[in-house]
Amino acid sequence: MKNQTSIKVWSERWRLGALERSELVQIGLVSIVIGLTFLLFHILGNTVENVNSRSAFQWMFARWKDTVSFGADYSHGYFIPFVSLSILWFKRKDIFSVDTKVDLRGLAVVIFALAIHWLGAKMQQTRFSLISLVLLLWGIPFYLFGWQLAKKIIFPCAYLTFCIPLNFMDVIAFPLRILSTKMAVGLLTGLGLEASRVGTAILIPSMPTGMDVADPCSGLRSLLAMTALTAVYAFFTQRTFIRKWILFMASIPLAVIGNIVRIGTIAVVAEALGAHLALSLYHDYSGYILFSASITAMVLIGSLLNLDLREVFKKWKSALSNPT
Repeated sequence: MKNQTSIKVWSERWRLGALERSELVQIGLVSIVIGLTFLLFHILGNTVENVNSRSAFQWMFARWKDTVSFGADYSHGYFIPFVSLSILWFKRKDIFSVDTKVDLRGLAVVIFALAIHWLGAKMQQTRFSLISLVLLLWGIPFYLFGWQLAKKIIFPCAYLTFCIPLNFMDVIAFPLRILSTKMAVGLLTGLGLEASRVGTAILIPSMPTGMDVADPCSGLRSLLAMTALTAVYAFFTQRTFIRKWILFMASIPLAVIGNIVRIGTIAVVAEALGAHLALSLYHDYSGYILFSASITAMVLIGSLLNLDLREVFKKWKSALSNPT
């Protein structure tokens, strides 16, 4: 008993988990790796010209705070790391229960991630460096603790990609504007209202000069937020890999349809209550209403995917064969 007590570093008398010396050494080494990784991306993470900071994190934060350009579509980025950490905490028992061992395949991932970071620095593409950071956050545990742990943290690590402002997504903003305008005009004419389209502008009697569907109204912001939200919901609620992906992909049309309905209802409110109210109060708050409707639809689709169709069929068959 005495020898067993002597190898403990912390005393449980102070309500601290008792650790062995080897465990403390592992924690120290992992802490050093985390610190060096942070310094790498904070001091040598950004090489873009005309940017005051060398930190990839500050470059990313600046785009999250940007309310004018494309970066505004990533204003949800502040929440993503906390969601990933929450998933790790929720799955902590599964993660700590696996057998651990060094896996050289993880070292290959680490080397590949560092190569991407070097390439991003040479190309002045900080987004590449941030992608390499996500790979490192997965590859380092993969190398140190093995595949059994690595596969447990694939999703929380991959989820961090929702933080990264991806400039190529900007190219779909204009097609989304055109699609939303066309579909909104079709919705209005289907309701019996007089409406026509000129480019990305909707012409209605109450606004003869046109209601322009600008970049912030393209639906890209709600699309990115909806996919990020649905990814977490699908991960926790769907039992199979295929169902997770079906629900995740369903979030794309849900977000687009929600934005089309929002644009259409703005025109309806303008016709019924005036353009000023439609373009001020309703315009500012309708997004929350339609986004809530999209979330409700997401939950309904998730519930339908979880239905056991065989059990439902048996119940229907039993009810039909034994009417009361």
